[in-house]
Amino acid sequence: MAARLMQKGIDHLKSKEFRDYLMSTHFWGPVANWGIPLAAIADTQKSPEMISGKMTAALTLYSCMFMRFAWKVQPRNLLLFACHFTNTSAQLVQGTRFINYNYIQKDKAIAS
Repeated sequence: MAARLMQKGIDHLKSKEFRDYLMSTHFWGPVANWGIPLAAIADTQKSPEMISGKMTAALTLYSCMFMRFAWKVQPRNLLLFACHFTNTSAQLVQGTRFINYNYIQKDKAIAS
């Protein structure tokens, strides 16, 4: 059973359809886009004073729009969807850190 499943997977990887997919913009576009969410995830370990609220909001909206596009385009581009879902999540974390640092913590410091 496992050997048959493994052989089926190998046959799929050798197929012309899979090679065509690997050579398409349907694959390489999302792969290139993964730099944005990976950078946002890496930035969660940096100081929140460096976060740009406007850029975070713009990247969140950008990824929300392209997440919808990736879902609506035919055939669906799930790799692009996953990229923008990850970026939206990372940008929302950054946005939360921005608000906390610039508005909540500063208000507490002024009140003290």
